[in-house]
Amino acid sequence: MNKLSNNKNSTDISTHEGYEFSQKHLLGLSDYSAQDIQYVLDQAVSFREILNRPVPKVPTLRDKTIVNLFYENSTRTRLSFELAQRRMGADVVNFSAGTSSTKKGESLKDTIRNISSMKIDMVVVRHESPGVAHFLTQCVDAAILNAGDGAHEHPTQALLDLFTIQQVHGSIKGAKIAIIGDITNSRVVRSNIIGLKKLGAEVVLCGPKTLMPKFIDQMGVGISYNLEECLKWCDMAMALRIQLERQDRGTEFFPSLREYHENFGIKLEHLERYPDFKVMHPGPINRGVEMESEVADHERAIILDQVTNGVAVRMAILYLLSGGTRI
Repeated sequence: MNKLSNNKNSTDISTHEGYEFSQKHLLGLSDYSAQDIQYVLDQAVSFREILNRPVPKVPTLRDKTIVNLFYENSTRTRLSFELAQRRMGADVVNFSAGTSSTKKGESLKDTIRNISSMKIDMVVVRHESPGVAHFLTQCVDAAILNAGDGAHEHPTQALLDLFTIQQVHGSIKGAKIAIIGDITNSRVVRSNIIGLKKLGAEVVLCGPKTLMPKFIDQMGVGISYNLEECLKWCDMAMALRIQLERQDRGTEFFPSLREYHENFGIKLEHLERYPDFKVMHPGPINRGVEMESEVADHERAIILDQVTNGVAVRMAILYLLSGGTRI
């Protein structure tokens, strides 16, 4: 395993005294300081408690109008955002590119300007092209939240992963995180590396050499091609979905899905051999590829916790970007 980062970008955050959250958008975690990220996670604690109430609703976004602008297919992220918005009392408009005027040739710029003229406050956007969230900030005055742009970033997924690690491990600083799988095509991994490093975690990437980007080690992470080595070392094993739809030549990057699973799939025997690490996955899971079905359903898999925490984290960032300070 290559030498791990010395975490020179991490910050020891013990207090928010004198701190003011000043972000206007969530375009990527690269724009957020360590204290910004930790502040969002701290606010998410309160919203996680709200979700456990008999009536899990608060009127913190009443009179706010939010547009969910999804140009790519999504289930978890779209539903999580919508649930978060409705539980906070927002007026929600869902935009589907497949049934919109984009099919008639309308540009993204014209689409968002037309939507903006309806007096909206926030836009949640997912798009196949990197940089779309940044582009929208130049077109409208609304707060923009990036729900995934190409293979660039997926900041709310990283925030919910960070929150889950903090819940389970107690602290992100010093946590040992192995991220396993399709590193090249994943927007989740980029946001996670940025957030984990800023908060002081040690990160090792693991996967086939053909799915490991050149120069990725310059982000301060370790690189390994040995799954056993990583699982023995880590506190959290985050498996990534093999994104065949983003690979121009299908499974040419490795001989077969079966061989990928044999070399990099998490198996029940790994849980028995290494009794300490927890299993994470951003979803959707390819059972029998990234992990055995028994692993996905095991008590050491905290995948469903990630899903629930995703609602709380998205409630927190929506609240903060709408102008809220503390609940």
